[in-house]
Amino acid sequence: MLFKSKLEPLVVSEVENPVPQREEMLIKLEYAALNHLEIWIIQEQVMEKPVILGADGSGTVVAVGEGLSREWIGKEVIVNPALYWGDNENIQSDKFEILGNRTNGTFAGYISVHRDYVYAKPKHLSLKEAAALPLAALTAYRALFTKAKLSANEKILVTGIGGGAALYLLQIAKAAGADVYVSSSSQEKIDKAIVLGATKGFNYRNENWLDDVKKSVGGFDVIVDSAGGNGFSQLTEIANPRARLVLFGRTAGNINNLQPRMIFNKQLVIMGTIMGSQKEFGQMISFFEEHRIHPVLDKEFPLSGIADAFEYMSKGKHFGKILINTNK
Repeated sequence: MLFKSKLEPLVVSEVENPVPQREEMLIKLEYAALNHLEIWIIQEQVMEKPVILGADGSGTVVAVGEGLSREWIGKEVIVNPALYWGDNENIQSDKFEILGNRTNGTFAGYISVHRDYVYAKPKHLSLKEAAALPLAALTAYRALFTKAKLSANEKILVTGIGGGAALYLLQIAKAAGADVYVSSSSQEKIDKAIVLGATKGFNYRNENWLDDVKKSVGGFDVIVDSAGGNGFSQLTEIANPRARLVLFGRTAGNINNLQPRMIFNKQLVIMGTIMGSQKEFGQMISFFEEHRIHPVLDKEFPLSGIADAFEYMSKGKHFGKILINTNK
């Protein structure tokens, strides 16, 4: 699936299979997964040249380029979409990009990827489950451990439960021993999150939801948000003194109403984060293997029906990752 520009965004067409270059692996993709990233690319960017979208993917190595052992052929793998992070673990380099933005991505039958970004599929996951992991799970892992430095028994709020990253935040934080709470505008999603291990959920459409938090919880030590917008200021009200707030999205737009008094009186730490390094990707994979975490999957679409998948995601009704079968 090629993306050209705002004026001609989606084209499903036949293209030649890539040829693996030195230290690259040619992967026959089995599944890919959707992220809001692809919607933002379509809505906001005009590409200099057509590009195949898709950050998440899993499949089987079918050929290798010069410099790689043929032992890789036949291995089931997943792809790390955080390219060219650089040597500084604290911040991405100026060459950083996400697979499927400028470099051809996973909404295709085949992809050729440098060995540095190819990892063996976790043994406890199917290829379908593994495809749902890379972008969102890496983002969640870095947000919780590298940035927030989450500890066991701390109280954490995950906002906007239902999307892939939010569900990974819930699963990872729960596995780490934290007391996890969630928020959503959907009671159905809150109920599902409680089944997954959340202690309690709050519907932020309710006028008194902040009072409910203060009465039933008191406040949170860690809050992770992917929405931004003017609702972000409410989060500072239910943050404990010296709490850490981590932000990695802007689905609700810009933040225009933060109160400095609230931030400095509580000595809050507000941090931004994005994706993660190769080291963190490996750590994330190990964490999922150690704790036997399985992604929450919502619905599967064929590659030929990817426009329907985008429409489904844009409605925001999903709970878990949306998968693309790249063989259909």
